[in-house]
Amino acid sequence: MKKLFYLSLLTFIFALSASAQLSLPRESQKQEIIQTVGDTRIAIVYHRPNTKGRTNIFGCTSTDVIPIGGKTYDCLVPNGQVWRTGANDNTTFEVSNEVKINGQTLPAGKYGLHTIPNKDEWVVIFNKVNTEWGSYRYDAKQDQLRVTVKPQTAEMQETMSLGFENMKLSTTEVVVRWDKIRVPFTVDVGDMKPRVLGYIREQMKFVKADDFGSQAAGARYVYDNKLTESYAEAITWLDALLQKRETVNALALKANLLADSGKTAEAIAAGDKALQLAQTINPKPNTAALEKRLAEWKAKK
Repeated sequence: MKKLFYLSLLTFIFALSASAQLSLPRESQKQEIIQTVGDTRIAIVYHRPNTKGRTNIFGCTSTDVIPIGGKTYDCLVPNGQVWRTGANDNTTFEVSNEVKINGQTLPAGKYGLHTIPNKDEWVVIFNKVNTEWGSYRYDAKQDQLRVTVKPQTAEMQETMSLGFENMKLSTTEVVVRWDKIRVPFTVDVGDMKPRVLGYIREQMKFVKADDFGSQAAGARYVYDNKLTESYAEAITWLDALLQKRETVNALALKANLLADSGKTAEAIAAGDKALQLAQTINPKPNTAALEKRLAEWKAKK
């Protein structure tokens, strides 16, 4: 019985070992890059081949739209053929929110990122299948989105790269670079204000007693972005904070919100209270901007 038990155990261990896959160093090494654009997380995972002195990276043409494993082509990445946009596994592209790629909508999710090079334009493909080796079993029926982009001539780059360039508040360029080619496409996260406001509202439900920053930060976002329909709501967040601790900044922010809501008398009261509190602090905070606005409010009375 014991012998049978140990034999079964060994069989199980060997079966487990056989099913496990070794994770070994690869010549084309893996890179994982993450970029936050506004409130959106963009993650790209790919493997980076080198030219290794080869002069035939791009430029030839193939009639095989999908590469055939084991077949040799006149160049490494032929025109007209789907490319994994890297080496080894297919490149993956993941976004936490819906975005626009060169103006076209891409839902939140994780995609296999493929490209089809051509002389005058490249096709960038976001495919619903993101777990394939290369592009050998690429299925166009699984495409979520295709966009056409213009390749550009660039300085020689030995190691293929994908990166984020020209960062702005709500947009970035994702750029494929290799050999003497630069291929950019734009990612636009859109109007994030409603999403951020929704996030703030949800967080306001769980503010702890010893949290003296979240309510002011939420109200500041509303004020700085002129979300006028939410001013009254932002004031309630500040009131909850002021019940825990009065600060000059919170009172000044409340005064500004009140004034811009047409409640001048209440704004003056909050502003005066902020200035009185500032007098008790050493060193005294800079209240010049508040004093200027307070004078303007009082002049209107």
